[in-house]
Amino acid sequence: MEKRTDRPDQPLNERRQYYDAENRPVGRDNRGEGRRENRGDRDNAKPRYQQRPAADRSIDMLFGLRPILEALHAGRTLDKIFLLRGTKNSVTQEINELARERTIPISLVPIEKLNDLTRKNHQGAVAFVSPIDYAPLDSILAGLFEEGKTPLLLILDRITDVRNFGSIARNAECMGANAIVVPSRGAAQINGDALKTSAGALNLIPVCRESNLKDTITFLQQSGVQIVACTEKAEASLEAESVDLTGPVAVLMGSEEDGISPEYLKLADYKVRIPMAGQISSLNVSVASGIMLFEVLRQRLRKA
Repeated sequence: MEKRTDRPDQPLNERRQYYDAENRPVGRDNRGEGRRENRGDRDNAKPRYQQRPAADRSIDMLFGLRPILEALHAGRTLDKIFLLRGTKNSVTQEINELARERTIPISLVPIEKLNDLTRKNHQGAVAFVSPIDYAPLDSILAGLFEEGKTPLLLILDRITDVRNFGSIARNAECMGANAIVVPSRGAAQINGDALKTSAGALNLIPVCRESNLKDTITFLQQSGVQIVACTEKAEASLEAESVDLTGPVAVLMGSEEDGISPEYLKLADYKVRIPMAGQISSLNVSVASGIMLFEVLRQRLRKA
C-alpha cells in the first residue's frame, strides 16, 4: 500500500495547545493556574494549620480524665499530665493530689495544646506514660551505704534535649554511676528516643525524679555526699586534681542553654571546669558529663 504523500508536514517544534476551565487558551507554563483558581474557594473553606498534630503514640499516651485517674491508682508511672485549663471537678482535684504525691508534673493548657498532642478524642486530658519506673533517691543512697559502696550520682539541672539525656545516661552507666537525679519539671521526657540513644542504659541505671533540686542537694550534703559542679566559670581546672573525687560524689551538670542555675552553684561544695585547647569555649553537655564521670572513675581506679 502506498503512503499518502499529500499530508502536510508538521513542524518538529510544534507545541500542544492547552486550555483552562473557561476554554481559554493558556501557555504551557500557566496551564495549572485555572485549576488552582478553581480550587481556591475550596481551599479557603478548609481550616489551615501551621503545624499538623503529630502522629499518635498510643502506647506512650493516655487520654481522658478517668483513664488517667485509674492509671494513677494502679501505680503506673506517668511522665507528665496535661489538663485543659479551667476544668475543675472532683476527678481533676484527685488527679492533682495523686500527681503531687508522686512528683508528676501537671500542666494546665489550652485546647490547642491538647489538639497538637493528639488527634484522638482526649476529652481535655492527656498523659504521657513513662517507659521506666522512677526510683526513690533516699532508698538508693541508704542501700549504697549499707552495701559498703561509694556513691556516684549524676544531677542534671534542666537537661531538656531527649537525645542528650539518652547519651548522658549511657555515659553514666558505662562509668559506674549509681543513679541519675532529674527535676520533676523542666527535664527531658524519657521516651523511646531517649531509650534508643541510651543504648538500653535507662533500663539499667536508676533515675530519681525530685520535686526540688535545692532540697535534694542539701539532703545529699547532709548524707555525706559532696556536690561537684561542672562549670566553665570555675577557677579550678579538672586536670589539676584539686578536688578529691574518690569519696561519695554527686556531679552536677547544667542545662544546654545557660548551664547550672546560680542557686545550685552557690550550694556546690566544689566547682571545676574542663580544660580546653580549642577556640570553642564550651562542650556539649553529654560530652562534658562523660569527661567528668571518667575523671571520677580514673581517680577511684588509681586509688584502688
